[in-house]
Amino acid sequence: MDAPRDPIAAVTHAGPYPYYRDLVARRPVYRDHALGLWIVSSASAVTAALTSELCRVRPLAEPVPRALLGSPAGAVFGGLVRMNDGPAHAALKPGVSATLGSFDTPVVFEHARRHARALARAGGVGLADFAFRLPAYVVASLLGVPDETLEQTARWTGDLARCFAPGGAPEQAGAGTVAAARLRELLPTQSVGFLFQSYDATAGLIGNTLLALARHRELRARADLAVIVREVVRFDPPVQNTRRFLAADGLVAGQGMKAGDAILVVLAAANHDPAANPSPERFDPFRTDRKAFTFGLGPHACPGEAIAVAIATAGVEALLAAGVEPARLGSDVGYRPSANVRVPLLEYSLGPSGSRPM
Repeated sequence: MDAPRDPIAAVTHAGPYPYYRDLVARRPVYRDHALGLWIVSSASAVTAALTSELCRVRPLAEPVPRALLGSPAGAVFGGLVRMNDGPAHAALKPGVSATLGSFDTPVVFEHARRHARALARAGGVGLADFAFRLPAYVVASLLGVPDETLEQTARWTGDLARCFAPGGAPEQAGAGTVAAARLRELLPTQSVGFLFQSYDATAGLIGNTLLALARHRELRARADLAVIVREVVRFDPPVQNTRRFLAADGLVAGQGMKAGDAILVVLAAANHDPAANPSPERFDPFRTDRKAFTFGLGPHACPGEAIAVAIATAGVEALLAAGVEPARLGSDVGYRPSANVRVPLLEYSLGPSGSRPM
């Protein structure tokens, strides 16, 4: 298998992890002139970038993407804690932490189990549709959105997530603006953020867990499903990279960088650094002292890991109970086009007539 041409192409490559491990070993910090980005990949370099006071989550000159300025989508984007630094971040963070702290993990799991079972039984729902709908249904219901509005809420969440994705097309910005306006009628801005932040990542975690079960068939008899999901978070993570932007000249991960430089922080590669996880090429649900960078660290670490794991566990559990056979998903799996999120395109029909490949 040919190696990916660069770390962004690796996100949707069939087998990127040998490439990532090679980056860690030979080029943990380097400048990719074709991409116009610094690349950091080792556990120590990723930690340095995510915790450096020089690094920001947005360019100083463009706190909100230009295509979204003056729109409801731009208002949502600019009001999110994950898109702000300094005093704005400090002011928003306590409210986010309080809301997420009110989502008790067993309660999240029961919400997820109820919605997952209903979706798995519904006619006309494919596996990919299930994976995207479920996190939106669960998070929206936890935020008080009534059941009869969940399907439309999930559609709007998808439009907003595509609008915010790196490299989104102009028509996606338009659909995202409409979606942002509708979602803001339902929920406060930060609650809208919970919806779209869980959307892609949890869908990817569901799909990648099914692929792990397909490739490691012995695990279903040996390991608790939640334990398998946690190793998927490390081994085949849904969020493969994130970005940081230099606010001033200085050293990051021992490398001199300039104000305005952009860094691609390759989270998935850090997960495969043997300094963080011995024998990283081994898929091991029983791994002790697992270190996963998938949900970040430092001031912008995502506090939703436990929620994503609970939703993915309940979702995969319901799919298996509905008759989905991971072994029949096939070895030649494609991935949804994305610069940072790894979501497999799994074709499988769900519904009353039974689960079956399409």
